[in-house]
Amino acid sequence: MSTRRNFLMGAASATALSAAQGQAVKPNIIYLHSHDSGRYLQPFGHAVPTPNLQRLAREGVLFRQAFSAAPTCSPSRSALLTGQCPHRNGMLGLAHRGFRMDDYNRHILHTLRPAGYYSVLAGLQHIAADAAVLGFDEVLKPKSTMAAAVTPGAVEFLNRAHSAPFFLDVGFFETHREYPAPTTADDPRYTLPPAPIPDTPETRLDTAGYHSSARNLDHAVGQILDALDRNGLTGNTIVISTTDHGVAFPLMKCNLEDSGWGVSLIMRGPGGFTGGKVIDALISQLDIYPTLCDLVGVAHPAWLEGKSMMPIIRGEAKEINEEIFAEVTYHAAYEPKRAVRTRGWKYIRRFGDKHTPVLPNCDDGLSKSLWLEYGWKNMRLPEESLYNLIFDPHEQNNLATDPGSQVMLKEMSGRLDGWMRRTDDPLLKGPVPAPHGSQVNNPEGLSPREIPDKVA
Repeated sequence: MSTRRNFLMGAASATALSAAQGQAVKPNIIYLHSHDSGRYLQPFGHAVPTPNLQRLAREGVLFRQAFSAAPTCSPSRSALLTGQCPHRNGMLGLAHRGFRMDDYNRHILHTLRPAGYYSVLAGLQHIAADAAVLGFDEVLKPKSTMAAAVTPGAVEFLNRAHSAPFFLDVGFFETHREYPAPTTADDPRYTLPPAPIPDTPETRLDTAGYHSSARNLDHAVGQILDALDRNGLTGNTIVISTTDHGVAFPLMKCNLEDSGWGVSLIMRGPGGFTGGKVIDALISQLDIYPTLCDLVGVAHPAWLEGKSMMPIIRGEAKEINEEIFAEVTYHAAYEPKRAVRTRGWKYIRRFGDKHTPVLPNCDDGLSKSLWLEYGWKNMRLPEESLYNLIFDPHEQNNLATDPGSQVMLKEMSGRLDGWMRRTDDPLLKGPVPAPHGSQVNNPEGLSPREIPDKVA
């Protein structure tokens, strides 16, 4: 039986059961998240071998203009799972380096639990040093967070009989560095590095390693999708496939250009997330939480900052966001910056007195080494950047000092100021200290692997 037919029959069975019970059947939810993938995947037109993600897109809804709330690992995930930007939920840096959220009860699982959901964590979570504080009903314990180790436990859970709707969080280490060796199908000679990385032998080899990691990720996604089909769960399960931020290359991960906070987002399941639709509306990962609330039929918690996508899915609106925002405070090192994006414009503001790249915030690799060889360490960075995203989609022409762009500069700067005030951004009060006991690198260093300082 075809996957598509399975999906339709599953949806029909769920509808029939709902009618028999006289009430709506709450959908299961699977949150599939990768590490450092951006949109550099097959469904977004790149020659990256991810056929199972392509299958998910053909059966669901592909969001072409989705963005994280922060292009850094823990802050990004915390925003998606709480519906709050990182400087409001407290996650200003990396969980394994001593940063934490202010209130883990704002995790979506605690909103789903009163609605009858059973919550399970399988693999990477990256928002708490100890997964126990999150409050999952069940925490699977794979030997590692690599996809090959995580997937069997997730599949075993899906093979069980389920007496309640479930929220299954499946996190994969892929496509984080270090990359595996390229497979024979990932020949560097015929591989194109992602923009804005130059096309050289070193960067092609680097990119081929990313492709190999993406293959491992996609194989795991396929096993999850097959388990849903095999167990008759497909029709009544919302699958959310996304990532935290851009790929781990220079000017991508940990940066506020689109290559840094643009993310893959594919959703499939009941409520209109079917049919291979492609949506170009401006979406923030903050919008996922309220969307799930609507699909499940629970009230939106008062702290949510995002907007439900359901008006777009139902065809009632083309956009829900006039503007979206992103931030960086800490990654391996302190690098405070904020950004606002509209359909046609991007404004980025850097804070503090460092005006050259914070190199510990870029993962080591062949592409980074190439940039360093050509003087990246001493490149001057502007305090303000303004980009026309229609004529300059790769954000190479900074218009902040252009006399003809001053009206737009003032407008975009004002949008950012307004958001920072509304959300009580701590940067408004000056430099943001790291929490006691956390570990941060010297911004003047070269690598995140250098021994970090421990904050007293």
